[in-house]
Amino acid sequence: MTTIAEPRAPEAPALGLHRDLSNEAYHADTTSLSSSGARKLLPPSTPAKFRYEQDHPQAPTKTFDYGNAAHKLVLGNGPELILVDHDTWNTKAAKAEVAEARARGGIPLKQHEIDMVKAMATAIRQHPLAAALLDPDHGAPEQSGFWLDGPTGIRRRVRFDWLPSIRSGRLIIPDYKTAADASNDAVQKDIAKYGYNQQAAWYEEAAQALDLGGPDTELLLIVQEKAAPYLVNVVGFDFFSREIGRAKNRVAIEKFAECTATGVWPGYGDEPNYLALPGWAENRDKEIYL
Repeated sequence: MTTIAEPRAPEAPALGLHRDLSNEAYHADTTSLSSSGARKLLPPSTPAKFRYEQDHPQAPTKTFDYGNAAHKLVLGNGPELILVDHDTWNTKAAKAEVAEARARGGIPLKQHEIDMVKAMATAIRQHPLAAALLDPDHGAPEQSGFWLDGPTGIRRRVRFDWLPSIRSGRLIIPDYKTAADASNDAVQKDIAKYGYNQQAAWYEEAAQALDLGGPDTELLLIVQEKAAPYLVNVVGFDFFSREIGRAKNRVAIEKFAECTATGVWPGYGDEPNYLALPGWAENRDKEIYL
């Protein structure tokens, strides 16, 4: 097992809803557990990987840049988009401009990339349901919340992409994601791969814990493709996928509480792990060789 000293934020945000908390301050609170953190605690990842990523934030990548830039223009909040007007970025001058843009907290982009995210934002506004869910007259972006988990007492946190202003009826929370493929089949695979059903359960519980919505609160994904014509698919979760997500979240929360209390963040274990063949390989080979 790996034992790592537990870092502590100097001033953790107060419990409750924060409408103006910066993204940096939100992510700096390592005393609380987020939805993405909960997913990182569970297989195929490990608590050791979760702890390492908490202590060593990942450097920006182009994939994250595109997603963050699209969030900026679609949601109206986020880092500044900064044009680095060079055909290639491998020259000394271009590298200096990219470094300066990142030092300012911005997202460096080429002109065609800025054109792309602008077109994506336009396509969102032309999609009736997505545009209604992200109506700037009835909601606000990047709202953060902190609350205590009842069974364990740990701090949990959430950062809503968009939080609607409740007028009447139930609360529907949109969450915006970009993807290479927004078809039903592709999104279904992404839900399994990235644990979006866990995110849905987490955000819905957060809304209830923060007195924003009732038990009928629902999260919907707004998934948009990153290539023209920038198609949009609004996706919900069925009962069983959400319940599985809720159960996995509970295991992750209990694991976080245990690791926080002990200071031990295990990896793959200290003893041999005896593994069978994957089921498909065992079925194939036993018919031929046994």
